[in-house]
Amino acid sequence: MVTMNTTFLDNNDIASSSTNLQLYLREISKLQLPAKSETEGWAIDYSNGDKSAGTKMVLANLRLVVKVVSDYQKYWTSNFLDLIQEGNVGLTRAVEKYDPHRGVKFSSYAAYWIRAHVLKFIMDNWRLVKIGTTQAQRKLFFKLNKEKKLLEVQGINADAKILAKRLQVRESEILEMDKRLGNSEVSLEAPIRSDSNEEQIAFLAQEGPSVEDIVAAGDFINRLHQILDEQKESLSERERVILYERLMTDDGRTLRDIAEQFTISRERVRQVELALLKKLKLALVEEMPVY
Repeated sequence: MVTMNTTFLDNNDIASSSTNLQLYLREISKLQLPAKSETEGWAIDYSNGDKSAGTKMVLANLRLVVKVVSDYQKYWTSNFLDLIQEGNVGLTRAVEKYDPHRGVKFSSYAAYWIRAHVLKFIMDNWRLVKIGTTQAQRKLFFKLNKEKKLLEVQGINADAKILAKRLQVRESEILEMDKRLGNSEVSLEAPIRSDSNEEQIAFLAQEGPSVEDIVAAGDFINRLHQILDEQKESLSERERVILYERLMTDDGRTLRDIAEQFTISRERVRQVELALLKKLKLALVEEMPVY
């Protein structure tokens, strides 16, 4: 279990006022952003039993939590620190579950867990009425705004009828969820305190991809790995080596390395690789047509 033993992550501190939010954001802005190799090293150390490495991963990604969580302020007009705290729990869970040997960037993987914990918290605590109590309602909560944006980009009026058809639900469900989500937003441009000119957004990290990109990449990568795991049993040993040690890693093995391992020509390895890609493409097209 990963623990976060820091003076600015105490539950009592992250629970009361805008002053605490200001202090918290200021503290995490001082934390150094790690290099990819450094994060991978910590992940390997943690998987080998070094708990302190897990704590380093958590601390290094606290600003990522705030970036992801800020996208959900419009659904939660109460204490913003509630969402940050839930996001931190998701980040901790991501550290515990992360496999550094699968070639997935940790920030993308963590964003998935952060979002999952935040959305569950919102759905479980949306004032007196929960947003989603059934699996279908939760699915709709996840997809409604995303589908609206996709339609708007295409110049299509995202009315209830079209959305219902696209999401395969009744129009009444779309209208009901719209009412539940139609509350006022809390802007990150608002001052930290009434007597301060400092805005909340000033304390957020600006580097890297947008929240939408991180979340979308996380969803895609996790679904991709699920499909690949399902296909794994049907692959030969050579295909598995090519997939996991050549195609799905930044420092993939060369054709020569694999050819020598299986005592075949480099051209034969290339042929197996092309056939494997075609096989996987068919599976991905069937399972993930939207991509």
